[in-house]
Amino acid sequence: MEWHACLDEYEKLVIRMTTPRVVIDNAVCPNATLVKVDSARRHGILLEAVQVLTDLNLSIKKAYISSDGQWFMDVFHVTDLNGNKLTDESVISFIEQSLETTYPDRSHEFNGLTALELTGTDRVGLLSEVFAVLADLQCNVVDAKVWTHNGRIASLIYVKDCNSGSPIEDSQQIDRIEALLRNVLKGDNDIRSAKTSVSMAVTHTERRLHQMMFADRDYERKPILQHRVDSPLVTVQNWVERSYSVVNVQCKDRTKLLFDVVCTLTDMQYVVFHATINTAGDKAYLEFYIRHTDGTPISSEPERHRVIQCLQAAVARRASEGVRLELCTSDRQGLLADVTRTFRENGLNVTRAEISTTRDMALNVFYVTDAIGNLSDPKIIEAVRQKIGLGNLKVKELPLIYHPNSEREEQAGVGGAVLLSLGSLVRRNLYNLGLIKSYS
Repeated sequence: MEWHACLDEYEKLVIRMTTPRVVIDNAVCPNATLVKVDSARRHGILLEAVQVLTDLNLSIKKAYISSDGQWFMDVFHVTDLNGNKLTDESVISFIEQSLETTYPDRSHEFNGLTALELTGTDRVGLLSEVFAVLADLQCNVVDAKVWTHNGRIASLIYVKDCNSGSPIEDSQQIDRIEALLRNVLKGDNDIRSAKTSVSMAVTHTERRLHQMMFADRDYERKPILQHRVDSPLVTVQNWVERSYSVVNVQCKDRTKLLFDVVCTLTDMQYVVFHATINTAGDKAYLEFYIRHTDGTPISSEPERHRVIQCLQAAVARRASEGVRLELCTSDRQGLLADVTRTFRENGLNVTRAEISTTRDMALNVFYVTDAIGNLSDPKIIEAVRQKIGLGNLKVKELPLIYHPNSEREEQAGVGGAVLLSLGSLVRRNLYNLGLIKSYS
């Protein structure tokens, strides 16, 4: 017998066993598209599946996850941001191909760029100073995301050299960029915690922002500005008979909520064995049955408290605070420095930002409040628009998550209780996965 031929067949079997199988169904549910995924279980596979869906800005209305034993099975009920089922064949095909890839790589869009990671104490005008430094250093900002939470700021900025259009690789230039940005982040009172780093390695931007804020321990800090955001309700209890820790999250529904929670659990080295996600109106209810990667549940009160803090922070970091301003104009050197300087001069604080460029056009979104975290004066917003250009900078309503017409499907289990009783979760998940006929 030739071992080489035998090994090839064995490798093919392993590939078939570990490659996720995906079914996308528009017939079962009248108001959502069902995305069913099953594969061999491994750490992080749930996050990868959720990431594929949320990167397409799809809204996950319901989900049922089960992965006892060595097999992972889940069903997602998804719509587009308008509450419609998925009908675009190219989108459906992309979802299938992405989910069927064992280790999906979605970093190609940032190839040829240099990544700058910044964390520090947030303050009014900080972003203006950061972009001014980058403009002076001839760095062209191609893409960026900025989050603030509890008085801290984290930003991942992708740049290239203005003159050559190439990534910045000169070690002296990199050292200069890091030093100048660190001085900006330090300000007058953040000598120890301000951090900057430059990297050519690209990871998933939003997952990396969560990791940066987690490492910065933003979840332990008290907010400086008085943002009016409803705090998510998080509870953690142990189901001793099954050696699970049961995590419940109740909060306002929004896009990418499930990603933020699963990302944090995964990076804290917890494994989700079962979960049920449901939405009713503008509220979201999430329940997870978790263990450590070593198979043990949460074992102490300090650990339980830390999980609650971290999940509350994960939900709040992406909360849309303030007025949403969208900038669409021709990109140019120093554009971001000029725009954010105008914000600062008018007392506007940027709580979150998403920067992108497409074919020499800048497509930027800013969430702004006044200097103490309250809603900005409409007269000030209008003055800023006049300065930047009424046709370029527009006030936009926040995307609507709750679509009344899509809520007319069955609502079993969403009424008075938060989610499901402990004993029925596995049976209900198997029912929703189509593996049993009844969970009663």
